[in-house]
Amino acid sequence: IQTAIRLHVEGKTSLHKDLKLKRREQREQRERRRKAKEEELQRLRALQEEKERKLAELELLKEAQRQAQALLEQDELRRRQQHEQMQQALEVQLREAEEVSGGARGACGRGVAQRAQWGGNGDDMQAEMALKEAEAERQRKRIRELEEMQQRLEEALKLEIRARQDEEAFRYTQARLLAEEEEKMKALMTLQEEQEEYILKTQREKQELKQEMENKTRALEEAQRQLEEVRANRHKVDQDVVVAQRKLRQASTNVKHWNVQMNRLMHPIGPGEKRPSVGGFNASFRIPSQRDPGLRLRQNSENEEQPAEKKENVEKSESDKRLSQASNGDMDMS
Repeated sequence: IQTAIRLHVEGKTSLHKDLKLKRREQREQRERRRKAKEEELQRLRALQEEKERKLAELELLKEAQRQAQALLEQDELRRRQQHEQMQQALEVQLREAEEVSGGARGACGRGVAQRAQWGGNGDDMQAEMALKEAEAERQRKRIRELEEMQQRLEEALKLEIRARQDEEAFRYTQARLLAEEEEKMKALMTLQEEQEEYILKTQREKQELKQEMENKTRALEEAQRQLEEVRANRHKVDQDVVVAQRKLRQASTNVKHWNVQMNRLMHPIGPGEKRPSVGGFNASFRIPSQRDPGLRLRQNSENEEQPAEKKENVEKSESDKRLSQASNGDMDMS
């Protein structure tokens, strides 16, 4: 009677048709569960392959990061040594320029005294004083140029150091995000393994484990979402690393440019030698005659200092050659 009432309420006329419909629904449910299980197993296998591939990529990234860190340390040491050598050579050039400038001023003072004693040789003494003054002015201008060049070099080095620090910070963040991604991947694979075990148990515990399966699925989705967030953050940091590397290359290019300019300015200047100035200064003066007593006095003093100056010139030329080779090496590397 209850079955008949239920069939009448549901609008059905035959118990046989009702049972047949239920059996059909049960078969369809079993077929859907079987297909869902197969799809889940295929998805788990695909996730396992993805895990292995990601782990291999992480190992490659770690190895590349270690190699890049070693190269950065070597490059930093080489640049520091080169900067110290350039600083020492610049100090030597500045001291020499100051000594030459002081000698020129002393020679001008002696020329004034001699002009007072030798009233008849006023024109020659005036020419020599003009020569000394031009030489002193040229040396002062060279000192100013060297100081400006040193300041620009220091600014370029500061920019390079700042860019290197930014790059190291981005690399540190990148390594941290890679470690977080690896942890999330391990957690995800753990959840996947648990889910696979759970799928095997569903054959015996269908209804009881249904809610637990839903909870595991939500946890899996949350872990997947966290993994995607970490990947998005890592992608952003990768872009920041590329920007920092571009800034570092620009700063290195500026340093190399000013190194070349410094090498051009640091060649020694011999007595009476003309050298084109960076600022466009061209010194013009008249060369005194060989009969000038002041010139003979200067030649005698230069002949006495010639061995020492030859030794210093040889040392300077060797130092310039080493600096030029180092600069050319940097340009080849870039």
